[in-house]
Order: sequence, then C-alpha cells, then structure tokens
Amino acid sequence: MSRTRAGAGDLTEIPTDEGKFYLASVLDLHSRRCVGFAMDAHHDTELARAALCTAIAVRGGEVTGVIFHTDQGGEYTGHLFAHACVNAKITQSMGRTGSALDNAVSEAFHSTIEFELLAADGPFATRAQARRAVAGYLDYDNHQRRHSTCGMLALAVYEQQQSAAHRERAA
Repeated sequence: MSRTRAGAGDLTEIPTDEGKFYLASVLDLHSRRCVGFAMDAHHDTELARAALCTAIAVRGGEVTGVIFHTDQGGEYTGHLFAHACVNAKITQSMGRTGSALDNAVSEAFHSTIEFELLAADGPFATRAQARRAVAGYLDYDNHQRRHSTCGMLALAVYEQQQSAAHRERAA
C-alpha cells in the first residue's frame, strides 16, 4: 500500500483468559510495514474491513489501484469487505484455497507477533491487556525495529527514504 501498490492481509488469534481475541492486519508489501490493524472478539468481515479502513486512512485515502492479497476466508469474500475494496478502488487478489503459502508474508508476520509477543508478555489475562500489548508491539515493529528486508532500517524510516527518493526522481 505504498509505491509498489500492493498489500496483504490476514487474521490471527491472540489468546486471552477472557476468550478468543482476533487481530486483523494489513501489510504494505513494499516496506512490510503494518499500515492497518483492528482487534475484536469476533473473527468476521467487519474486523477485516476495519483493518482495511485503518490502512486507507493511514495512507491518506490514496489507495486507488492498490492490489490487496488475502486468503479466501469468508471475512475477505463477504460483501462488506468486497464493497469496501470497490469503494476505495482497491483490486482484491486471493490465493488458492487451502494454500497458506499464497499469503506467506502475512502468515509469517502473524507468526512472529504470536511468538515474540506471547514469549514476552503472554498469555494475556484480558482482551484489553492483549490490545495494549499488540498495539505497542506494532508501534515498535514499525518505528524502531530494524528489518533486513529494508536495509536494516525501521519500516517507517525506510518508507520515508523511499518516498523522498521517489519525489527526487520525479522532480
């Protein structure tokens, strides 16, 4: 959802003592930055749509032509989500049924969150505790953690450098 104009999304469960709690995320495939996320007790189209709407807002509404890749889960094939994509002029792309490899970037991102976050802070007693921990982790991941896919820069710094370089080439 940046210069490469491609994003990916998925949902995962964050265990809590209060019951199931889900994270929906939207990744920019160029920078690997999580540009949108939403959390709720329900694994549904509304949750996926909320994460997409957050990503659209973070990108200032400028997402026309973005290709957004997900699995074929009901939360992404439902009318509510498809309508949100059409309204934003986003093209949906979906992997083959039963193939997690088609959405490997999102799967790996969620696996890392689950492993690192649960190893450090989990299991969570409440959904509110989980929400704070996930939001804090995503902020750290986007703004402080250095990533090998971005030349060992923080994702937000990498995006800023790429945007500056793009503006310089266009001038």
